[in-house]
Order: sequence, then C-alpha cells, then structure tokens
Amino acid sequence: MGSTDLLSRSNGAMAMDRHGVGAHAQSNGEERRANGNIDIDFVNDSNQDASFKRRKFTALPLEVGARVLCRWRDDKYHPVRIIERRKLCGPDEYQYYVHYTEFNRRLDEWVKLDQLELGSLEQEGEEKADDKGGSLKMTRHQKRKIDETHVEEGHEDFDAASLREHEEFTKVKNISKIELGKYEIDTWYFSPFPPEYSSCDKLFFCEFCLNFLKRKEQLTRHMRKCTYKHPPGDEIYRSGSLSMFEVDGRKNKIYGQNLCYLAKLFLDHKTLYYDVDFFLFYILCECDDRGCHMVGYFSKEKHSEEGYNLACILTLPPYQRKGYGKFLISFSYELSKKEMKVGTPERPLSDLGLLSYRGYWTRVLLDIIKKHRGNLSIKELSDMTAIKTEDVISTLQSLELIQYRKGQHVICADPKLLERHLKAAGKGGLEVDPTKLIWTPYKEQ
Repeated sequence: MGSTDLLSRSNGAMAMDRHGVGAHAQSNGEERRANGNIDIDFVNDSNQDASFKRRKFTALPLEVGARVLCRWRDDKYHPVRIIERRKLCGPDEYQYYVHYTEFNRRLDEWVKLDQLELGSLEQEGEEKADDKGGSLKMTRHQKRKIDETHVEEGHEDFDAASLREHEEFTKVKNISKIELGKYEIDTWYFSPFPPEYSSCDKLFFCEFCLNFLKRKEQLTRHMRKCTYKHPPGDEIYRSGSLSMFEVDGRKNKIYGQNLCYLAKLFLDHKTLYYDVDFFLFYILCECDDRGCHMVGYFSKEKHSEEGYNLACILTLPPYQRKGYGKFLISFSYELSKKEMKVGTPERPLSDLGLLSYRGYWTRVLLDIIKKHRGNLSIKELSDMTAIKTEDVISTLQSLELIQYRKGQHVICADPKLLERHLKAAGKGGLEVDPTKLIWTPYKEQ
C-alpha cells in the first residue's frame, strides 16, 4: 500500500489534507457546511491543471457507489467504485471499501481517504469520461499477473437475481489476512465464518489441523498441544518431498469444514461449507522434518452420477505459479484411471478454470497423438487418458485437429501443427508418478 502522507499532484494541482479539503479552497474564502457535507468551489489558478478548475464536489463522507481514482500498491492511480464505508474513531474519519474496476474482486480492499484522488470524483450515475482513456487501462503484464493465479469456480450457473444476491452478501471481505504456517496471506474474498469471528481482521490457522483462532498467543498455545503433523487422513502418494493425503469428510468433519472456510477466502463462488460428509479431500503437502505443510487441495464427490472427478481445486497463494495446480489436475485423472473410469471437472468452469484444463488436455492428448502418429480413435484417446470423450472432442476442435466426416470424428495429425500447439501449451509442470500412488477407490461402508 502507498503511504498515508498528504497527496500532491506533480503538475501544480492541489495538495489535500486527510479529509480531502483542498489547500486552494482556503484562499477562496468560500466554505459552506450543510448537514456535514462540504461544497467547495476551486478558484481559477494558473498553476493548477485545467481539469481541476472550478471542480465542484461533495466531500465527506463519500457516497457508496461513487467512482474515483485510488492509489494502488503499484503507487499508480486506478479507477475504483466505492462499495461500502465505515466510520472510524475520529470525527469525520471514514474508511472506504473499494472495487478496482480493472481488476478481479479478489483485490477489493479498505482504503483511507488520502489514497483517493478526490479531483476525479464522480457520483453514482454520472457518465465516466475516461473509460477508454489509456491511463486507466491495465498493461498486458499487469492483467496476466492478476489473473493467472488459480483455478476457481465461476458464476455461469447463477441467474441474474441469484448473482446479485451472492455479490451483495459477499461484497465486503470480512477477514483481511490469515497466518498459516510461516506465511501471512492477504485474502481475496468473503468467507462465512461463525459470527464470533466477524470482528476479526486477521485469523491464525494451525497449518496441520486447520483450527482457526483470533489471536497469535492462542495459536502458540494450540501448537504446543496439537498432535497433528500432517492432514488427518491416509497418505496415498509420496514422491520426494511431495505428499498427498486423502481425507474423508465424514470421518474428519471439522477438518473438512475448516478447509472449506479457508478455501472460500480464495474462491469467489464456493457453497460447500458444512455438508462435507459426501466428499473426499485430497491435500497436497510439502514435507520436511517439521511435518507436512499444505500447498493446495482438490475435492471430489464420493459418488458422482455425472462422472465428475473434481469438485473444487485451490493452490494457496504462496505456492501458486509453481506447477502445483497442474499437478492437482493430473492427480485427479490418475485417480480416475485407478477407478477405470473417465472423468471431467464439475461444471460450470470459470474462464480461468477452462484455460487450465484446456492446457492439460492439450498436452496430454497431443503427446499421445504424436507418439501414435494419429492412428487412434476418440474412444481410444479417452480410454488411455481417462478424459471424457466430450472434452477430447472439444479440445481437438479448438485446435482444429479434428474433422467430422461421414458421421464420425476424424483426427488430423499434421506433425508441424502438433508441434506448434504443444509449444503453445507450455510445460506440464510437476509430473505425477503413477507408480508412487497407493490407493483403493472409495466404497461405501
């Protein structure tokens, strides 16, 4: 975050105090107070930027719905919309919860008044003049850093009313930070923790049993007593320092619920919080002499009539962009192969989710097509990879490697085209060693 010192603009614009009152306004001699609001007319100052001449606005408190420029962590100004406000201890002091209109909701945050450029203020309903201005656009690099982080569920199954209700209920993050192991992590979204935690800005998680506490000293006392050094389930995979544990939601209900509370802080649309009995959780860990430290996880239904082999997936922020997400997707298909079934992720997929899966499907399918020189049917590809036939077809169609002739799909395996697509798909990340997987498919007791 930027400094909370006084703001100033380099081209001779006004300097503002922490209540947003311009220094030039004092010389004007006009300061009108009515119902706690201040209307300010700026004088014509030759040293002031033309866009700020005679700018009139209502200051303190800013209205919910207003649009304004806000200084972000890159120390640049970005357009925001005010979502909520809250009064602080001092007179006329407020904090504002803002949504950066260029970015995903995960970056919404509370800001102080001196981070806002009040000269750009627009009340709700005013037309935004700079929507197409170059200064308000993200660079391609910024957008990639913001978006290419994790697979998350989308909102495609929401009707308009349900989506509005969801966004209203979850519009303000209730927990700003968590401490998990050696990391302090900024959260992204609202999570419905029990009411007694609603006033906590930061929560402290035990990295092994996932109990969450309000204060650091509580966590310290808990860690002295906690006997867990890994997730409370069966270790089904170990390769080097990586380990995977299977946790039954029915046998370890509290752990499953705590995991869902934690995951919801980083997943926008996730509705599984309490009813974990019908799910299995697969926890990926990095192991050392202190224990097995959670990196990420995916869940799957014990019995899925639709053939879903994955319900929810998350890599925790400190471990993202290291190949763990691809590893989790690959692992879900290795379980499907053990079950002798084809699988597919639960729908709907977000754009990011589809992008991650399409990358996995592309690499796996093209590697096999290349080795067999295209002499395979769609059914054979599906059986060899455990990828559902519909996903095989849609992936190959998107790559223009399949045609529909005489009532059937025919694979067109041009070697140069295969190489070009494989190169575009990038590396596969961490690989799953199937020989290290010791696992029996779930059967109802």
